[in-house]
Amino acid sequence: MSPGEIAQAIQDLPFFTALRESGLTYPIVLSSHLTTIAVFGGLILMSDLRLLGLALTNIPVSEVLLRTRPWKRVGFVIMVTLGMLLGGSKLFNYYDNPYFLIKMTLIAMVGVHAMVFHRSVYANPARFDGLKTMPGVAKAAGCVSLAIWLGILSMGRWIAYFEFPDTHPH
Repeated sequence: MSPGEIAQAIQDLPFFTALRESGLTYPIVLSSHLTTIAVFGGLILMSDLRLLGLALTNIPVSEVLLRTRPWKRVGFVIMVTLGMLLGGSKLFNYYDNPYFLIKMTLIAMVGVHAMVFHRSVYANPARFDGLKTMPGVAKAAGCVSLAIWLGILSMGRWIAYFEFPDTHPH
């Protein structure tokens, strides 16, 4: 089977067909996905800005990161779950959309980011508490995270507006 045939088969599953054709459920899932992105994204933004030393500087780094961590984890799971529902219901339209592919790659990069900076930043954020300036590794973690998440948000938005040229077999 070709990737297009696999995408079509997944999209045609009764569950995804019902979701896609629903006049109420699909908009609720979409709205919930966007709401979760807003809340989760706000938590990520504030954490990253704190790592950069640009916001919440009167609050210890460890407090910002550790108190937001459970909410970010829950938000990530909800956001990805809802995204999988949305993506699966229109997978044939998305599987070869370059913005969708970039978004999926960037989501994978979230895991790479976590692995790269886990030991040096996220495992023990208390070591940054009280520092007048944030060390380069913390700033790098914040910058990379911001870049990845801004990319994910942008690509997610652009997916809906991509149109293949008329010569594309899709």
